[in-house]
Amino acid sequence: MFPNQPPQTPNPFQPQEPTPAPSAAPVPSTAPADYLSQIAPQTQTKAPFTFGIKQILIISAILIVLVIILVQVVGAVANSSKRPLQQLSARLTTTEKIATESQANLKSSTLRSLNSNLKLYLANTNRDIGAPLLAAGVDSTKLSAAIVAAESATDLQGRLVDARLNAVFDRTYAREMTYQLGTIMTLLSETYNASSSASVREFLKSAYDNLKPTQESFANFSTTE
Repeated sequence: MFPNQPPQTPNPFQPQEPTPAPSAAPVPSTAPADYLSQIAPQTQTKAPFTFGIKQILIISAILIVLVIILVQVVGAVANSSKRPLQQLSARLTTTEKIATESQANLKSSTLRSLNSNLKLYLANTNRDIGAPLLAAGVDSTKLSAAIVAAESATDLQGRLVDARLNAVFDRTYAREMTYQLGTIMTLLSETYNASSSASVREFLKSAYDNLKPTQESFANFSTTE
């Protein structure tokens, strides 16, 4: 319309309408549930009764130690039950040796005859004891070295040597053999009561009954001479 009309400039003395500020985006009052679960710290749970290699090795070592202890305890119990039988076998063998060695030193014909009967009894008993002992788990040919040493009767043999040198062998031998046979009878009785094997008990009873008259004869000789 008025092409040559100059552009209108705003009147600096006329108040200007304020420019409206950009409106802010609305803030949601609550966050989504899945968003909260995503940003929350995750608690790692360990499955119960889960063992690592270290725990397995420790448990295995403990089990091995327990097995070793159990084997030792069982072995000790078994050996303790076999010990009286081993003692009996060793004592019978030692007594037979003493009776055999002493025969030539006896002066009394009565005592020589009595000792001959004892030697025969001991020889037969030592021969027959093998099978019952094996049934009880004892090998009479493989006795403990400690038991054999304990039953060697070294002191008894020394006293008999002194008696021979002092010319009192018969009286001393009768007295010592009375005591020695008495200990055998006691061991026979104790082993009989402790054994559960029928064959062992039968052997022990027979050995006791057959030894008793001989032991009493030695006892009578030692009191009369």
